[in-house]
Parts: sequence; C-alpha cells; structure tokens
Amino acid sequence: MSGHILDATLVAAPKQRNTNAEKADLRAGRIPEDWQDKPSKLSYKDRHARWTLKFTKAKRQDDGTMPSSDLAIPFFAYKSHVSIDRQYRFIRKWKTTDAAASDGARLREGLLDKANTASSVWADTAYRSKANEDFMEKQGFVSKVHRKKPHLKPMPLHIQRSNARKSVIRSRVEHVFADQKSQMGLFVRTVGITRAIMRIGLANIVYNMRRFLFLERISANA
Repeated sequence: MSGHILDATLVAAPKQRNTNAEKADLRAGRIPEDWQDKPSKLSYKDRHARWTLKFTKAKRQDDGTMPSSDLAIPFFAYKSHVSIDRQYRFIRKWKTTDAAASDGARLREGLLDKANTASSVWADTAYRSKANEDFMEKQGFVSKVHRKKPHLKPMPLHIQRSNARKSVIRSRVEHVFADQKSQMGLFVRTVGITRAIMRIGLANIVYNMRRFLFLERISANA
C-alpha cells in the first residue's frame, strides 16, 4: 500500500435560511427557542452543516487580465476527510465533519492506518502543525507533509522543490474526489450529520468497489 495520502473536500448540502440569532444558537450547539416546540420545522432544519469559504483560483478575464485576488465562495456543506493508500488509491480511513472543521486536527482522529505496509504520510500544508508532527513521530509514521511558507519571508528554493516533489504523490487523492463528484454526483441531500456520515461513507465504499473492478480489469488485460 506504500503509505498514506490525506486530504479533505467539501460536500454540498441543501442551504438553510436562518436568522443571525438562529445561526448563533446553532454555532453554540443550542436548538433555537423558536424551533423547540415545532417538530416539523426541526425535521427539515440541518443543525450540523456549516457555512465556510471555498477558495478557488481566479480565472483570466475576457480582456486577458487577471483579478488581483483569488475567489472566496460561501459554501454550506459537510466535509469529507479521507486517507487513501499511495499505491492502489483505495480509501482506507474516512471521517465526516461539518464544513468549518479544521482539516489538520483530523489527522490525529483515526485517519492513519497502522496496517499500511509503509509509514510515510503525504498531505498539504493544512496538516502541518507541531501537534501533528509530534503525533506522527510517536506513532511511528514518517511525515511527508508540505512545509509552509515562512512568515513575511520568501519561500526558500529547497522547500519549493521539496513541496513540488511531494505534490506529485499527494495530488493522487484529488482523483478520488473528482471521481466521486463527477461520476457519482456526491451531494448530501439528507438532514443531520448522522445521515451525512452514512451518505458519504456509502459513497466511499462505492468508490472502493469501482476502483477494485478497474484494477481487476487492468490486471486481466495485462
């Protein structure tokens, strides 16, 4: 299996129309007072998905100019965290959270598999922290996590080259998310995180089955 590759992606959920007071209650883990005696309203109000900003590279304008900054798109969603094996790209571990949850902290919550035949861990800079580096060292994993740019300093050339080499391997996880969203149309249409966990978990199982059949066909043709 040759090591782990970690990443996360946003999975869209039906947008909620809530007041600022209701949003504040939900962030604090409370049920808004106006909802408590209305079971029918609670049944379609998603209290677990969260708004976040999805950053995307700005595209060149019709006149050939580039915008001065990248785009930040509001997104109401859950987040799918996965760990795939480097060699076959099977999803080995996964976790579902609300969209506002930190990517990096999930590394220490069961995404790494000690049954993997190699101990290397690839991930982007969101997973680079002292807590994660200490955790991996204590657990016997070897960090291949991208290094961050020094604060208020240019990125050293040797770090740029190191990150570029790591990206060749780390980018394989993007194919997993692309397959789920383009071929499977992954989208959370249910209400609540329990159903979202089930929906995303089933999508991960289906992906693994499709991946297994693909590798079987490749092997047979060879």
